Amino acid sequence: MEAQASAGERKLGGRVDSREAWLIAIAALIVPSISFGATYIVIVALKPIAADLGGYRSIPAAAASLAMLGTGVGGLAMGWLAERIGTRLTVMMGAVMMCAGLILSSGGEVWQLYLGHGLLVGFLGNGAINAPLYVYITRWFERRRGTALALIASGQYVAGAVWPSLFERAIAAYGWRQTMIGFGVLVALLIVPLAALALKPPPASPDIRTATGPRGQPDRVLDLPAGTVFALLAVASFLCCVPMAMPTAHLIALCGDLGLQANTGALMLSVLLSCAFISRQFWGWLSDRIGGLMTLLLGSLAQATAIIAFVFTQDEAGLFAVAAVFGLGFSGLIPAYILTARQLFPAHQASWRMPALLLTGMSGMAAGSWLAGMIYDYAGFYAPAFATGFAFNLANLLIIGNLVLLGRRTMLRTARAA
Repeated sequence: MEAQASAGERKLGGRVDSREAWLIAIAALIVPSISFGATYIVIVALKPIAADLGGYRSIPAAAASLAMLGTGVGGLAMGWLAERIGTRLTVMMGAVMMCAGLILSSGGEVWQLYLGHGLLVGFLGNGAINAPLYVYITRWFERRRGTALALIASGQYVAGAVWPSLFERAIAAYGWRQTMIGFGVLVALLIVPLAALALKPPPASPDIRTATGPRGQPDRVLDLPAGTVFALLAVASFLCCVPMAMPTAHLIALCGDLGLQANTGALMLSVLLSCAFISRQFWGWLSDRIGGLMTLLLGSLAQATAIIAFVFTQDEAGLFAVAAVFGLGFSGLIPAYILTARQLFPAHQASWRMPALLLTGMSGMAAGSWLAGMIYDYAGFYAPAFATGFAFNLANLLIIGNLVLLGRRTMLRTARAA
């Protein structure tokens, strides 16, 4: 297993929290900054793809959902594979599969779009990149783990800040099919050599339980069965990611419906994701100080506040402001789930618990993107979709709030016993 690297590999890997660890974290940030660009093409080209493939926005929205769902499901399988062949090889394989998926998706048939995005871009592509990188980077850090997770998790937002405006220009000049092909080739040419050179075997991780249940009860977490706590985290991850995906996947189309130009919508999405990148570093810093669960509670409150604002905002300036606030609010959630799992459960379980949480999160994002498209097709406007997202967010707050209370009670009980 990668966590139990040989002595030679440990020597190559260096020490946790070292300068080398941060250089590897930067390389791990660059990889998803490129790879997650693939999922934004169908978002930027949602209207022209829908026009070419039957007129229904739920078709490209479903392709985006399949890519997210495939990334989550693939993370479980690829997390297992990375433990056996190393993260470097799974990332290289993922880049090649993503290239093939975008080429297939450009074929012009609905089934090609779905298969290319669900299987190749998602399951075998980002699935081989995203979850393995999360597990990999936690083995390079101990004291600054939350900050490091926030950094590499920002890759998706770097992709969102950089690529949509470029895709908008490329689609206008060459069409969405040629844009997919060109970007697929670029992904393979950039990620394969970067992974080969930068992703070294990690140092060994001691299997230390932190923030678990009372001493002598290794199967209990927060004074509950460990499986119950993990199931609650998984459900909460799904619930928070449904509303998270709605503005991201449909913001450009919303702008078009309001009479704004396509480049304005692409710029607005870039602003949203640029704000997410900047604030994610703050959330990572904060999570190292207050813990993963409390960060989840604060981030979920911020996301709920922002998504309900989309229901009542119709003008360009207001949408730019709400998009920025949404980006600032929701960006700390995904790495906080990963950090919470690492804090509550043993290190040797990271290779399946982290991908499982990413799967439920990606499933929520897939459901949110598709659900917003379906509600729009039924209602003819986006306000009901955002209101539905707000309801999902409230359910998430109920679960996380109770877990935070359980955590505080457990700490008080432990302090009194000591």
